[in-house]
Amino acid sequence: QGGGVLSRAMAALGAYRCIECNREATELYRDYQRGVLRISICKSCQKPVDKYIEYDPVIILINAVLCKAQAYRHILFNTKINIHGKLCIFCLLCEAYLRWLQLQDSSQNTDPDDLIRYAKEWDFYRMFGIASLEQTSFFIGIFITLWWMAPEMLKKKSDFILLLKALLLSTYGKLLLIPAVIWEHDYTPLCLAFIKMFVLISNSQAIRVTLNLNRILPWFAIFFGLILENGVTFLFQKMGWDV
Repeated sequence: QGGGVLSRAMAALGAYRCIECNREATELYRDYQRGVLRISICKSCQKPVDKYIEYDPVIILINAVLCKAQAYRHILFNTKINIHGKLCIFCLLCEAYLRWLQLQDSSQNTDPDDLIRYAKEWDFYRMFGIASLEQTSFFIGIFITLWWMAPEMLKKKSDFILLLKALLLSTYGKLLLIPAVIWEHDYTPLCLAFIKMFVLISNSQAIRVTLNLNRILPWFAIFFGLILENGVTFLFQKMGWDV
């Protein structure tokens, strides 16, 4: 019953989107009782509003990994996923762990003294803080660029919140950092570079789908975000901190 109330509320707000043309839709399907469902047809493009409601979650995940715009629209507009905060924290922990591990590899001090262990623990917290600040500056760079280049797309607070949610969800590729470190190989640096590129492609697709933009503007925003992120990194390095 609660799910039905939520569905009706979303329909009233026009919260659903056609995954093909991105137009608003009043409903995803019509329930004829006794397990009989009929997917709604978009009035604009005459295609199913959201074919993914019949798909297995694994198939949806595979399509999202392939950066298909339809899968992104299904996840962002037609589902109620609230794991973006937890996912962000976990991804930052993965990145902090990778940096901390590289820092320990560069240090040959094996003294088991409690003070040394305490310092190493705080190194991890420091890496987490640095990774958080870098990601924040990256997002700020994206928001500034989009607000400057396409202000009509970010008129309301809800637009900013939706874009932030999309960016946080699209950083899921950082979860691959842990397997890359565990299965360490001579090609690990190349693997990490591919992971970074995959995350940036996912970020670009999330921006494009959320704001219904062309392919160029999201990459321009990401480029400016990277400049701001690298500026923060350079600042920490000038302070003498290992990042």
